[in-house]
Amino acid sequence: MPFKFEPLAIPEVILIAPRVVADARGYFIETYKRSEFAAAGITDVFVQENHSYSEGGVLRGLHFQRAPQAQSKLVRVVSGQVFDVVVDLRPDSPTSGRWVGATLSAADRTLLYVPSWCAHGFYVLSDRAEVVYLTSSEYAPDHESGVMWNDPALGIDWPVENPVVSERDRRWPRLVLNGAAPGDARRHR
Repeated sequence: MPFKFEPLAIPEVILIAPRVVADARGYFIETYKRSEFAAAGITDVFVQENHSYSEGGVLRGLHFQRAPQAQSKLVRVVSGQVFDVVVDLRPDSPTSGRWVGATLSAADRTLLYVPSWCAHGFYVLSDRAEVVYLTSSEYAPDHESGVMWNDPALGIDWPVENPVVSERDRRWPRLVLNGAAPGDARRHR
């Protein structure tokens, strides 16, 4: 099996290390193989690929799409390094309102599986970064949503105090689950 699947503190969020075959010419990796992902419990069918470029200091997120257009994501960094964050939005989950974070880089080639019921965002740690991700549903602007990146109730330990954030991302609301903001949700890899 060319992949190692590591569940994080939110067990359905999975860090994936592909097998790298390297020689004097360079390297080859499989970044996705449906049969092996399904054997590891990742059964989504991915229908869209996105590619973002960001300068250092940029924070994107926390984004998600609402049902019926909710998107699972398979995220990888093809250039640079990011601190990637996932928040559990399920109101009745034992990890509801909690977050996990992992550093993804082009150097280590790890991928991150983000279930459809999560908000997702990342902060660029390097001078620049390119992030490619597959989604299980096509982009649907009428279903897009988000959560405030610095919501104090989430307590995300971002590696920055004043990132570059888009105007849209500044306007996302605080997270509300079952009519209330989550309690101390600090949790990471």
